[in-house]
Amino acid sequence: MPESTDLTQREEAHWRKTTRLMLTHLGIWFFFGYIIHMFVTPLNKIVIPVLGFPLGFYMAAQGSLIVFVVMLFVFARQQENIDREFGFEEEE
Repeated sequence: MPESTDLTQREEAHWRKTTRLMLTHLGIWFFFGYIIHMFVTPLNKIVIPVLGFPLGFYMAAQGSLIVFVVMLFVFARQQENIDREFGFEEEE
C-alpha cells in the first residue's frame, strides 16, 4: 500500500507543478496576445524604431509571434524537466 500512496503523492506534486507552469505560460501568452496590443499607440510614440517600424507596430505584428514560438520550445523543455523530476518522462 505505501507504494501506491507514494505514486499518488508524486502524481499530485507533478500535477501541481505542471499546472503552475501552464498558468504561467498562459499569463505570458495573454500579456503578449492581448495586453501589448492595447498599448500599440503609446508604444509607437517611443522613438525606438525596430527595423524601420515603430515599436508598437513591431510588438503587435512580429514581437508577439516571436514570443509565442519561443514559449513553445521553453514550455516543452520545462515540462520535460518536470516529467523527469517526478519519473514520468517518455521513453525514446
